[in-house]
Amino acid sequence: MIKAIVITGPTASGKTGISIDLAEKLNGEIVSCDSMQVYKGMDIGTAKPVIEERRGIPHHMLDIVEPYETFDVATYKDMAVCCIKEIANRGRTPILVGGTGLYVNSLVDNIQYVESESDSELRKALYDYAKKHGAEALHAKLKEIDPKAAENIHANNIKRVVRAIELSKLTGMTQEERNALSKSVKSDIEYVVYAVQMDRELLYKRIDERAEKMVEMGLVEEVTGIREKCIEAYLKGISPSPTLSKTALQGIGYKEILEYLDNKCTLEESIDKIKLNTRRYAKRQITWFRKPKWVNWVTIEELKNIYSL
Repeated sequence: MIKAIVITGPTASGKTGISIDLAEKLNGEIVSCDSMQVYKGMDIGTAKPVIEERRGIPHHMLDIVEPYETFDVATYKDMAVCCIKEIANRGRTPILVGGTGLYVNSLVDNIQYVESESDSELRKALYDYAKKHGAEALHAKLKEIDPKAAENIHANNIKRVVRAIELSKLTGMTQEERNALSKSVKSDIEYVVYAVQMDRELLYKRIDERAEKMVEMGLVEEVTGIREKCIEAYLKGISPSPTLSKTALQGIGYKEILEYLDNKCTLEESIDKIKLNTRRYAKRQITWFRKPKWVNWVTIEELKNIYSL
């Protein structure tokens, strides 16, 4: 069985540096688990390691698609598994690095993604029902057929409520049953997962410092160039929209700088938003990785000691 190491955890916790140290020690190659680093040209805002920083270690799953293109977890999983197996076949150690929880879970839990079923007529009927009777009434319908899903989805999130009802009707299964089925196939890759633990105050300080450094390194210029690239693709008929794709816009730093470029805020306000949104994201990452039993929380020093770095 192939064995792979995963280094995850909150943003700005030092994952990149320790992963490269580890790759040098274990004759490894790195596979990114970052949903924003797949985008070409989105370098500074995603803290993508520069060539010098990589120290000659091969990096995979970087610069896969253009900023105006969408990218999903199912595509990521298929491509990442191929990378892991190719690295192992070369006699090297696959080391996965990044803090995108969905990406890490897709690999470790070997989640099976299938074509999403849909029923446009049912969906329209449910939206019409919500419009006529209200969100709470629609949520009550979900509660009747899938009580646990209803507990996890707020009544005001009509889109998710509609989708949950739709899937239950189409599959005849509850959300819990569908999730169990998606994890029922055992992976032929064994993952050892470490999440980097760091004092919260220190982590937030590193996040704030990194936001300032990104702007100094040219984040505004990077976002300007990306927007121009998206507009050009739109004018050529390559992209359906003159801006970043919905998934690319989720990258913290980009939408905030776009607001500054559109004169909706000052640069200082934009930087403050980046700091705040990044701290919130780090908090969500910590919460996410506290849940799985397969995550081993360690400090950078503890990780160094484990592998005698």
